[in-house]
Amino acid sequence: MNGPIDGLLSTLHLTDTGARTTEDIFTGPSQWMPLGRVFGGQVLAQSIVAAMHTVPADRQIHSMHGYFLRPGDVQHPITFSVDRIHDGRSFSTRRTQAFQHGEPILSLIASFQTHDEGVEHQVEMPDDLPDPETLPSTADVLGHLDHDVARYWSSERAFDVRHIPSPVYLRVDGERVPRQAVWMKAFGRLPDDPKMHRAALAYASDYSILEPVLRAHGVAWATPGLKVASLDHAMWWHRDARADEWLLYVQESPSASGGRGLSLGRIYTRDGVLVASVAQEGMVRVPHPEADE
Repeated sequence: MNGPIDGLLSTLHLTDTGARTTEDIFTGPSQWMPLGRVFGGQVLAQSIVAAMHTVPADRQIHSMHGYFLRPGDVQHPITFSVDRIHDGRSFSTRRTQAFQHGEPILSLIASFQTHDEGVEHQVEMPDDLPDPETLPSTADVLGHLDHDVARYWSSERAFDVRHIPSPVYLRVDGERVPRQAVWMKAFGRLPDDPKMHRAALAYASDYSILEPVLRAHGVAWATPGLKVASLDHAMWWHRDARADEWLLYVQESPSASGGRGLSLGRIYTRDGVLVASVAQEGMVRVPHPEADE
């Protein structure tokens, strides 16, 4: 394994404090980020792992709904409290709250289920998309830049992310439409535990989900004065998949208004199996040209 994957795994390794009152308490580290704020996908994945520690081993997470309440500080660890809301014959429900400095930064509810049989169908994966090997990596696009964010995105993130039709890091090329797709996979082998892959998928699902909002308006991440922040995040896991193999993340934004944008996503294996669906609303504040006059 390499550094970024070691960093991801150590971040998802939580310490059980042993505290048992009405909640289970865990602690976990914060990954360094160039702007000093905890990556939303990190605290999502950690909150899911904390909840996983409290459910029977035969129950897998199948859905979660979370709200980002405050920005996290990368200089400090995070405390996670898990409330065992309900355990039924097939389903378990948990509420996880993530705290720093005594204040919640994320509140999340997750549901877990035993394996069950039932009807099956899925929306098919788009066809005629380029293979990931034919697309530039983030390092190819940003590796030449002497900038903290560019260096981090190029070589220190745990996932390889490749855009279709093109990235929106520095500029938006082509048609301004509220949709895109990305190929993504972890930069190295992850443990075989399916629960770890579901947590890692939640981590990676936050990287690019709001980009269709930016692409629709020709706004690149490098736009001076741009402010983007995740407000909430929902995810449904349909089937198992490995996060260290190529996954296609198809994304679209049905609406943006009031300084907010909504994005929806579907995640497929390379051979077309739909493994997860995602929804996120985020604050998107684009500077007006007259503000600089």
